[in-house]
Amino acid sequence: MTYGHRRWLLAGKILLSGILLLMTRYDVLCMSGPSSREKLSFIADEGDLAVRLEKHVRVLGGEIGERNLWRPGSLEAAASYVEREFHNLGFPVAAQEYVVEGKTVRNLEVEIEGVAEPGEIILVGAHYDSAPGSPGANDNATGVAALIEIARMLAKKPLDRTVRFVGFVNEEPPLFMTERMGSLRYARRARQRGDNIVGMLSLETIGYYRQEKGTQSYPNLLLRPFYPSRGNFIAFVGNVSSRSLLRRCLASFRRGSDFPSAGLSAPGWVTGVDWSDHWSFWQEGYPAIMVTDTAVFRYPWYHSSGDTPEKVNYPAMARVTAGLAGMVADVARR
Repeated sequence: MTYGHRRWLLAGKILLSGILLLMTRYDVLCMSGPSSREKLSFIADEGDLAVRLEKHVRVLGGEIGERNLWRPGSLEAAASYVEREFHNLGFPVAAQEYVVEGKTVRNLEVEIEGVAEPGEIILVGAHYDSAPGSPGANDNATGVAALIEIARMLAKKPLDRTVRFVGFVNEEPPLFMTERMGSLRYARRARQRGDNIVGMLSLETIGYYRQEKGTQSYPNLLLRPFYPSRGNFIAFVGNVSSRSLLRRCLASFRRGSDFPSAGLSAPGWVTGVDWSDHWSFWQEGYPAIMVTDTAVFRYPWYHSSGDTPEKVNYPAMARVTAGLAGMVADVARR
C-alpha cells in the first residue's frame, strides 16, 4: 500500500469516527418525507391564516419597528399590541412586570386550562422585542404572530393538559442570557411556584424559506451530510435532556403537516442550539425546544435593518403555524 493510499485510508477512518461520534452525541432527525397527514378540522383556511399572520408582522415589524429596552415607547407599543390581541380572543392576560435600568417591562401570559391534567403545562412562547438596529420582522414578529394565531385556533378546544402562551420581553443581546432576560425571570418564578411545565416550545424566527440550493448553512461541519442545502424546512432544536420532547413534537408535526421538517438534539455548546428563550427553561430543569427557520444560518438580514416584513414568506409560514397548532393540541393530550 502506498503512502497516498494509507493517507486516504486514515482520512476515511477519521471521517467515519466523526460520523459515529456525531450519531452517538447528537440525535439527528433528518428531513421528513411524505406525511400521512391527519387533517385537523379546527385549523382555519391557510389563506386566511396567512393574511392574519402578515397583519401581525406588519404591525410589529413595520409600523412599530425596532422595539427594545432602548426604544421603550416602541417596546411598550409591542407589548400593548400583543396584550390587545390576546384580549380580543377572550383571554384574560396576566403580566409579569419587573424593572430593568429604571424601565418597567413585562412578560404577557394567557392560558387554556386543561380538563384532565390541569397541573401539567405545555408552554408556547415567543419574544416580542427586537435586536438593536433591527425592526425585527422575522426575528421575532413571526414567532409572536404564530403565538397569537395558535392561541386563536386552540382557544375553544378542550385540552387534557394546560396550555400557556407567553410573550417574552428582553430576549435579544445584550440582555440574552443575563438576569434581565424576560424568559429567565419567568422560568425562575415558575420553578419557585412549583409549576409542572412538561414541555416548553420557543417560536423563534419562523418566516423565511427558500428552495434554491446553497440557501442553508450549518454551525457544524459534521451536520452537513445529514441535512439539505435548501432552506425550505422548519427545524426543531433542543438539548440532549429535551430529546423525548423533541421527538414527540416532531413526530406529531409530521403527522399533521406535510411541510418539510428536521430535528436535532445536541449538547448546548453547539453553536445556535441555545439561541432563544428555551435556554432559560433549561436553566430551571424544564424540557424545552426551539422551533425555527434556523435564523442566521439561512436568513441574510438577521439582526439587521433589512429584517423587514416583505422578506417573510407568509403562505409557507401559515403552513408551519397550522402544523404547530395541531402539534400543540396533540402534545397537550395526556
